[in-house]
Amino acid sequence: MHKRRLFLALGATLAIGTPLAKAQEFPVRPIKLIVPYAAGGPTDTFARALSDAWGKKLGTSMIVENRTGAGTLVGTEVAAKSAPDGYTILLTTVAHAVNPSIQAKLPYRTVEDFAPVGLAAKAPLVIVVNKNLPVKDLPAFLKYIKDNPGKVNYGSAGVGSAPHLGAELLNYMTDSKAVHVPYRGSAPSMQDVIAGHLAFMIDSAPTGLAQVKAGTVRLLGTTMEQRLAQTPDTPAVSEFVPQYEAYTWNAAFVPASTPAPIIAKLNSTLKAALADSHLQQQAYDMGLLLEKNPTPQGLSAFLQSELDKWSKVAKAAHMTAN
Repeated sequence: MHKRRLFLALGATLAIGTPLAKAQEFPVRPIKLIVPYAAGGPTDTFARALSDAWGKKLGTSMIVENRTGAGTLVGTEVAAKSAPDGYTILLTTVAHAVNPSIQAKLPYRTVEDFAPVGLAAKAPLVIVVNKNLPVKDLPAFLKYIKDNPGKVNYGSAGVGSAPHLGAELLNYMTDSKAVHVPYRGSAPSMQDVIAGHLAFMIDSAPTGLAQVKAGTVRLLGTTMEQRLAQTPDTPAVSEFVPQYEAYTWNAAFVPASTPAPIIAKLNSTLKAALADSHLQQQAYDMGLLLEKNPTPQGLSAFLQSELDKWSKVAKAAHMTAN
């Protein structure tokens, strides 16, 4: 009887300890980081820097896999349908929160099919204008687009892209009617701002500031709530449009049903990676703001707030990717 009780107690202990034991062993092979964007773009560039730092904290290699197509739907679906074992991570952007509002149908459920790991970084945007536009500062620009409804055009990297969202949020919050001209990427859009075919563009900070430094466009404002460290003399839009804030972001998700201990380990190592001085310098050079305390709960709440925010903007702008 004593031996039987001992075996039962041992069996119960092993059963209870199995998830923890798996988390302690995890990872025992390379981890795949799915990026639903093409190689060489800003999300991919950050993903490769992050994967190097994160992999070192995990004690394994982290391999970036670019799965492009359908406005991030292809890569996101692959991640959603992967085994929930921690070996497939999705690194996505604001598109994850916008797609439910602009796509006719999604091949996955945005919230239910994923478990949050943590928000990794925020990517500020900047407002640049053609140098011949008759405005010299942000207040004059805001008045100009307000006073010329339907006559001021702007470019973006495509429907639902961060530049598009940032401009439509500006329209929404200032009751302006700047006209959207979508392009297949930011580069051709920027070229048309430089050439004078477009009045302005809201672009990612690194590429936008590179053009400002080259003297091809004029910088008027930045889109985070606070001014950027890289451009301390340039006002944030929120200084004139209270509560305005637009940016893209990078966040890590795993398939739903991934064991909690594994998510906890991914989160703790992500936090350690984001504190790495080398990654911090790389992020600064990319114009990114790294998250200081990423948590699954924080990402869950953040995603919901982004879903709510952009659904209102998309509806007001009649935004659709179909």
